Amino acid sequence: MFESSEPNSCNAKEGNPFGPFWNAFGIDFDGSEFYGPLSYTESDRSAWRSRYPANDWPVLAFTGAPANFPVSDEDAKLHKHLVWSDVIASSAQAIINNHLPKPFIGIHLRIGSDWSNVCKHLDLNGRTHLFASRQCLGTKFEYGTLTETMCMPDVDTVTRQLTKLIHRTKAKSVFLARDSQRYDSDIAATLKKLSVSYHWLTENDPHLDLAILGQSDHFIGNCISTFSAFATRERRAKQLPVSFWGFNPSGKDEL
Repeated sequence: MFESSEPNSCNAKEGNPFGPFWNAFGIDFDGSEFYGPLSYTESDRSAWRSRYPANDWPVLAFTGAPANFPVSDEDAKLHKHLVWSDVIASSAQAIINNHLPKPFIGIHLRIGSDWSNVCKHLDLNGRTHLFASRQCLGTKFEYGTLTETMCMPDVDTVTRQLTKLIHRTKAKSVFLARDSQRYDSDIAATLKKLSVSYHWLTENDPHLDLAILGQSDHFIGNCISTFSAFATRERRAKQLPVSFWGFNPSGKDEL
């Protein structure tokens, strides 16, 4: 555990939210390590392995994300190496086995009040990306430009797009990951008419949400959301289909 008075320390647990975050998981640190002049670029990969071999350094915790935000195109391919812990993986599989008859669709709805403020910063002229919008529009807007619906889809867009995908995939169930419950009743009514079951987590667990979304037979996410982007990267690494709310490049649903 680091103290603010400790010389040559990262002070990784000093202040809020850092101290409370690590304490919530019962994590302390053995010491501080300064890794400069190494960078996070792929060109330094060999140098990292040489300086910090996994046998001697099984865990390295950084005070900040060791990469760009949002994830760069160059780094997105690294997602194929991510493996869920046994606890998360087994919990996700249990929910799928017990509550989500296959084929099932996973959807992510980013529709909370805080997100509406993000959508105010959209560049509708196609010159500037917002958060993870490269995941559906392409690095140079090869596949379209941002729209308000892509950022904050209305309930009609959600139910209509979901209904079309259910018919096309013959889905029997839907898993919802969302930051607001305001569309729940409309979605439930739509799925009831289609005789499709649905499930969402009763407790907030974003990691479990993502693990389930990564295993769905089809996924609909938010083009701008970095949460959706996590699921998208996992699915593309596995060559699984992905769609986005309000986005339909060249008349196709999948990327």
